Amino acid sequence: MIMTDARPMTRGVEPPTVRQDTRFSAATHGAPLTTAVEAKDFSFFYGQVQALHGITLTVPQHRVTALIGPSGCGKSTFLRSINRMNDLIPGIRHTGDIEVLGDSVYRREQDVVQLRKRIGMVFQKSNPFPKSIYDNVAYGARVNGLARNRGELDEIVERSLQQAALWDEVRDRLGKSALGLSGGQQQRLCIARALAVSPEVLLMDEPASALDPIATQKIEELIYQLKEQYTIVIVTHNMQQAARVSDFTAFFFMGRLVEVGRTQTMFTTPTHEQTEAYITGRFG
Repeated sequence: MIMTDARPMTRGVEPPTVRQDTRFSAATHGAPLTTAVEAKDFSFFYGQVQALHGITLTVPQHRVTALIGPSGCGKSTFLRSINRMNDLIPGIRHTGDIEVLGDSVYRREQDVVQLRKRIGMVFQKSNPFPKSIYDNVAYGARVNGLARNRGELDEIVERSLQQAALWDEVRDRLGKSALGLSGGQQQRLCIARALAVSPEVLLMDEPASALDPIATQKIEELIYQLKEQYTIVIVTHNMQQAARVSDFTAFFFMGRLVEVGRTQTMFTTPTHEQTEAYITGRFG
């Protein structure tokens, strides 16, 4: 079940009353869906500023869930809370919890390094290391001791590049600098680097916003293929992109979750006026 929070927003804006039930029905996908990520009344603060208000959201396994909403609405903050990337910012705190496959992200004994191995992340701007293409992909496997010898490391690198739809383009220049790749290739390389440690969840924060239309199409096709093996949560400002790549969509506004449901339904018959106004471009 997915339900949203119905408390009033700030600045005098009152959201519609929200109590939405969107069970992952067998009729739509052929079988009940397993929960991969579950936020439970999760709130987040930057010092005295509250960025997220009581987010309750279920993300199904092996599906793509898009987080949409205007700039500053909290969607990237929520995304980075899933693998605790926000821990790097001084003065942050949270209430509530987020679980990944039943394991609390914020439990006291949580190993954050291992958590980020389980929950990979691809950022808005590609950030390849100033190393060879091979060493970029092999880095995580080496650090985490996932390969016992060079042969196993070669297999991990090849598999990851194939999964990122990049192998055929770089197989003959693995020793060359990753910085010599095009922008779209660098972004796919960063995806391959994230996949090399076999994460359970892949977070993507505007992964195609800096790319040209052809490179964007390749990233979108890749996302569609990867959901067979990974749970993907993507933040995007591109409504067409959200409609193309995601199975579920969650609309954030002023730090609150206004509406969530199957993407096709959200983009054709949204429940709330705010959602419709944003999707149709009347604000945002």
